[in-house]
Amino acid sequence: MKRQAYQPILITDAARSQDDQLTSRQRRYVVMMGVRVACVIVGAILVGVRAPLLWLWLPLVALGMVLIPWLAVLLANDRPPKERHRLANRFSSRSATEAAPPPMSLAAEERPHKVIDAEP
Repeated sequence: MKRQAYQPILITDAARSQDDQLTSRQRRYVVMMGVRVACVIVGAILVGVRAPLLWLWLPLVALGMVLIPWLAVLLANDRPPKERHRLANRFSSRSATEAAPPPMSLAAEERPHKVIDAEP
């Protein structure tokens, strides 16, 4: 049986940690909900001062108040896509998968070890 050469896994190729992903999604959610609060405040001010073109501004602010929370929840629950999707493997060509074999770890007896010369 032919063995493949050892290929180290680079740490720079690693995906972001779960905590980093969660933190960035939480920040994005808070910012989007802050924009929604701003829409509510701007809408209240426009109605209070009876701004000109109220018929134009009020629907725009209302649209922001309705769409932004929906988008915020969708984006907060979204995770980055996986690099290898299960369906992507079905449609990829065989030559591409054979050219880049997955990294393999070495068995204990195959690992490079230090040779110590023992002199009698």
